[in-house]
Amino acid sequence: MDAISNTSGKTTDGDGDAHERFTLIRAGVLGLVFVLATCGNLFFLGTLWKKRKRNTRTQLFLLHLCLADLVVAFFQVLPQFSIEITHRFRGTDFLCRSVKYLQVVGMFASAYMIVAMTIDRYHAVCMPMVSFLKGSCRRYLSIGAAWMISLAFSAPQLFIFSLQEVEVNQYDCWATFIEPWGSRIYISWITLSVFALPAVILLYCQLRICTTIYFNMKRKALQSGRTGTNKGVSNAMLKTVKMTFVIIMAYTVCWSPFFVVQLWSAWSPSSAPTKGPVFAIIMLLAGLNSCTNPWIYLYYS
Repeated sequence: MDAISNTSGKTTDGDGDAHERFTLIRAGVLGLVFVLATCGNLFFLGTLWKKRKRNTRTQLFLLHLCLADLVVAFFQVLPQFSIEITHRFRGTDFLCRSVKYLQVVGMFASAYMIVAMTIDRYHAVCMPMVSFLKGSCRRYLSIGAAWMISLAFSAPQLFIFSLQEVEVNQYDCWATFIEPWGSRIYISWITLSVFALPAVILLYCQLRICTTIYFNMKRKALQSGRTGTNKGVSNAMLKTVKMTFVIIMAYTVCWSPFFVVQLWSAWSPSSAPTKGPVFAIIMLLAGLNSCTNPWIYLYYS
């Protein structure tokens, strides 16, 4: 899924038949990822709709995380699936720019919605009184900020990508950078803003949450007369924290190889694995995050 550069999963290794078989396999996997991501997220949205009368703060974040995953499915996985079949981007210049823009919007939204949800959990566990007094307003502000950041930070895609003639009478949706440093700076910035910075925030919040829960449980264990109600609230909060942690791990596992290869291809294109099955698997792995998230939500909900 070449959302931020001109790299792709296509390969020229081997004979024509082997290449065609590999292309069909890749297209089949992309189609399966799209179906699973779409059905899973729509199913979970339906579950949230049925429980709308008893909506919780966590469900509000999950709703928007589902929407972000659907953006990834429809504007990242589906376009790549069509390109695997047609071998070139088939559409106008406006469609080219729009698709590339929405591809990165989905990446930003997935990352920053997880950040917003984790920060909300951090406030609920580490600063419960502040969270209780200002919780509702903060939640809507953080969700709105996540979408605004996603829409604003993805804007360069509208100017970098365009429909270009890459061969004689052959057009494709292609990126134009100021070489040799343009692509390096842009891919590094995307990696920093979409992956590295959220990872630092998530790591800090999770460490604070885990240490707070540990010391609270240790303190309560030393106290006598703990009520069943307090125990229930603690268990519910602990369950939500576990769900957030699993979502973070799934995002890291699925997206970290993608960003590593993108950085590698930008800073050392001669040695980067930008062709062949390994690169294709790494690109496909990124889209799997949109498939795993709804089942994580359902398991913990």
